[in-house]
Amino acid sequence: MKILVINGPNLNMLGIREPEIYGSCTYEGLCEQIRNHANKVDVDVELYQSNHEGDLVDRIQAAYGNADGIVINPGAYTHTSIALLDALKAVAIPAVEVHISDPDLREPFRKISYIRSACVKTIKGHGVKGYLEAIDLLKKNYDHDSKN
Repeated sequence: MKILVINGPNLNMLGIREPEIYGSCTYEGLCEQIRNHANKVDVDVELYQSNHEGDLVDRIQAAYGNADGIVINPGAYTHTSIALLDALKAVAIPAVEVHISDPDLREPFRKISYIRSACVKTIKGHGVKGYLEAIDLLKKNYDHDSKN
């Protein structure tokens, strides 16, 4: 199974940006945790981060026929990007939306997620471990679907 993990704007600043909200784990630390977990559960994982909406759309489109699942933390684009929603719908790859913090407990504008309707689940407020939960969820569903 191959899973694409996409991180949107400012996630490369983990550990620096508002550690009281996002924790002290750096982006490199997050990537290491994801790779280690993926190896443990026998998942091929590709990590991608960009601060540019079009790059994220391009990467989602490139996953068509090349990935079995997508874990996506679109960052601020969660609340603004119909383009990411449309890309996820177009490729129809099972996707899990992940947020390190719980957007519902923050500013009112963060309660709106444009991409949620194209995702099989949203994991929020579980810190960086939410990414590992998303991988496990996709792996479980993929293994179940491939046996049917």
